[in-house]
Amino acid sequence: MPDNNNDNVDSTEFDHNDGIQYSDQDSQLKPNKPPVWAWAALGGLSIVALLVIFVLPSIVSEYELPLERRVETAVVQPREAALIAISPFEEAQRSIQRKEAQDVLADLLAKQAELESLEVSSWAGPAYDIALERASIGDDYYRTQDFILARESYEAGRDDLIALIDSSPTVLAQTLVDAQQALIGNDAATALDKFSLALLFEPDNEIAQIGQQRALSLDEVSGLLSEAEELADDGELEQARTIYLQILDLDNYNDVAQEQIQLVSQQITDNEFARIMSSGYALLESGEAEQAIEVFQRAANLGVKQNQAIAAITQTENEIANAEINQIRSLITISESDEKWQTAVDEYDEVLAIDSNLLFAINGRDYAGKRAQLDQLLVGALANPERFSETVVFEQTLDVYYTGRAIENPGPHLTGQLDELEVFLENSQVPIDIQLVSDNLTDVTLLRVGSLGNFERTAVALKPGRYVAVGKRTGYREVREEFTVGFGLTPSSVIVQCDERIGASNGR
Repeated sequence: MPDNNNDNVDSTEFDHNDGIQYSDQDSQLKPNKPPVWAWAALGGLSIVALLVIFVLPSIVSEYELPLERRVETAVVQPREAALIAISPFEEAQRSIQRKEAQDVLADLLAKQAELESLEVSSWAGPAYDIALERASIGDDYYRTQDFILARESYEAGRDDLIALIDSSPTVLAQTLVDAQQALIGNDAATALDKFSLALLFEPDNEIAQIGQQRALSLDEVSGLLSEAEELADDGELEQARTIYLQILDLDNYNDVAQEQIQLVSQQITDNEFARIMSSGYALLESGEAEQAIEVFQRAANLGVKQNQAIAAITQTENEIANAEINQIRSLITISESDEKWQTAVDEYDEVLAIDSNLLFAINGRDYAGKRAQLDQLLVGALANPERFSETVVFEQTLDVYYTGRAIENPGPHLTGQLDELEVFLENSQVPIDIQLVSDNLTDVTLLRVGSLGNFERTAVALKPGRYVAVGKRTGYREVREEFTVGFGLTPSSVIVQCDERIGASNGR
């Protein structure tokens, strides 16, 4: 791993003035001429300079990174380093390069710490090791003060770590998939490990939070599932459902328990439905149809197999309806025999209220309605025979009479009505003389007949009926006299004269 201690890799700095001081001291000791050894040293330095100029470039080009052999051959003695001085600009550039390498290293270490917190070794161990190995090469370059190569190595390692961090969403998704599979396979330990790892990636991940809680109770839940299944197989449905509900208390996301609760509950309801329907049919067989309908309705309210319950209700209602219809039909027969047609109409309406599609009731009601209407017309005509004197009324009544005569098997009541009406119709056309008396001063008009003028006594032949005589006289109040001709109501005479003065009445 990269080392952050820079003390071991910093090159020793020599001040180039040190060499000048040494030369001054020698000159003070021997002011006249240089010693022999100084000439020898100067010759050696010249040789070294020639080597640096002509030989060193070929060595650098021959040995590429990490240039370890160059490090070994580049070691110089302090006195030689003092003579080969580093310029301030070069030293400044080296400091910048060192700082850049240190910054990249700091970022690398931050990424390493982030991955360690995500337990990277458990999901990307080999790739993580390779990234660290690449970064560690930078340490070697750093120790030799090759800060550019050190930075590049650190950058390579850091980029690899960033790639691992960037892959965490994909790893998270796969981890959740693996966790769910372990949960389905009842592998509590694996599921717990996977969900816990997912929470390291994303602490607020709801799926991982739920899955972790489910994994904690998975072993207990598995045991309860086996127990509930055995109870259901033995027919102990209520107890099995209780166990499944207990499972949901531990793990309310358990699909198996939820599905089994629905299935067991459905089976319990089906059994209850069958029991209720059986009791309903028993009541129906015993003749208690109304009670049977109530029971069938209770079965329908369970919400299962409603078609069967409704069919049973319909069947029972039909039986009840048929019984009612047969009873009413017997009453209709009696009413028709007695020629009580309006009663028959009402009874037909009761049948149609039970079943509006019964053909006998539809046709029977139509016939009974016509007979009832005929009966009402005959009763009205017989009650007011005096109106037959009116031509329109006579013709209408005559149509009613012929309609009645056209009926086959009319019955004694209708026959009697028609016979009575026949007499009235015949007599209504035979005129009867009526005596009208006046004062010869009153102008008399007989409505529906005409003006009779002034007279003291006159006779008029009138058909049986109801008449009105109107008398008018100037200065006198108008008079109206109503009378009936025939039907035993013919008056001996009708007096029509105005006797009351209008002025005398106002004077009072």
